[in-house]
Amino acid sequence: MLEEKFSPMNPVPVLPVDFHHFLGNQAAVESLRAAIAAGRLPHSLILAGPAGAGKYTLALMLAMAVECQRLPRELSSNSQPLASFCGECSNCTRIASAVDLEAQVEVAVLAREDLRETDKKETRVLIQPHPDVLILPPDPPQLLIKLGQIRTLIQRAHYLPSEAPCKIFILTSASMMKEAANSLLKVLEEPPDTVHILILAENPGELLPTIRSRCATVRLGALPVEEIEALLVIRRPDVPAKQRSLIARLAQGAAGRAIVFDLETYTAARADALIYLRNAAAAATQSDPDHTALFKMTETYRAGADGQTKTLALLRALALLLEDLLLIDSGIPDRVRNTDLHTELDRLAAALPFAWIESATHALDQVYSGLRRNLLRSLSLDAFAAQLTTPT
Repeated sequence: MLEEKFSPMNPVPVLPVDFHHFLGNQAAVESLRAAIAAGRLPHSLILAGPAGAGKYTLALMLAMAVECQRLPRELSSNSQPLASFCGECSNCTRIASAVDLEAQVEVAVLAREDLRETDKKETRVLIQPHPDVLILPPDPPQLLIKLGQIRTLIQRAHYLPSEAPCKIFILTSASMMKEAANSLLKVLEEPPDTVHILILAENPGELLPTIRSRCATVRLGALPVEEIEALLVIRRPDVPAKQRSLIARLAQGAAGRAIVFDLETYTAARADALIYLRNAAAAATQSDPDHTALFKMTETYRAGADGQTKTLALLRALALLLEDLLLIDSGIPDRVRNTDLHTELDRLAAALPFAWIESATHALDQVYSGLRRNLLRSLSLDAFAAQLTTPT
């Protein structure tokens, strides 16, 4: 169950050989397999879950189960027919070829760069591993599903499938331009009988309420820490036991995220995130705190090709730290994820009032929203820093 980025130790992602090898959420997966076997898979489906939970992997496996030329079936524990896939027919192998989404998107973006400037503006990133399967990833650099992508979906949805029983469209993100979301709503209202639209969402709340109301939703829940840690023993035996335990908690129950978790990068981002919290804690006890370190840190996020990736890593680390502070305030410190920082987190939780932590969480959401709208990250981070300099 792999998703998004992959580590050097396993550079090429591979789909599980069958549904039994998909980790976790057995009840949800079986219900989808039963729906396919009975011909009742919803025409519009939201697969919800955190990054690394296996949404994209599961979407490809469901597409293979729908389009497989051999249509294998097996029985569940209560004798209910469950759909599967052979993994060998031409439909299965072509769909499976899209498993490394990041590489596919990179190729598409490079191909777009070779076009004339006028054509480049009109060309959207689309991945088509099979004539009847179209994958719509967030279009760089804004990383949003754009109107041109949805228009292509609508146009192709009204043609009959050419080589498979159905047409399947996979939107790998819930982040869409407003015009794209409104256009998608039109096809969701009356989807053709031969079309299935799968929307993968970390946060279904990003979708319009009218879109959510027209889709069935299946949530992929978090796996227990112990299960994640056992997986890491097998998949990342080079990681020391103490680090495995920390990664298992920081992965937030997502096996795919745990397998590729870069602890060194995370701790670097977390060090910057801690500057925010230490600065706020100092402001709570000093009449004239020194913000030099804070704004010196935000200055490093102004430039660089990797600025967006670095900024997102900072925001994710800060979100986990704020969550840990809330857990400590709520009297359940045993659920803290950053277990190697227990002492400092206790000190920060004592210095920062609950109202400030709540305000910081809302401010963090605003930064995420600004980045999705393509606001300058330097301005977003400076405004965020200024907002947090004095606890409420």
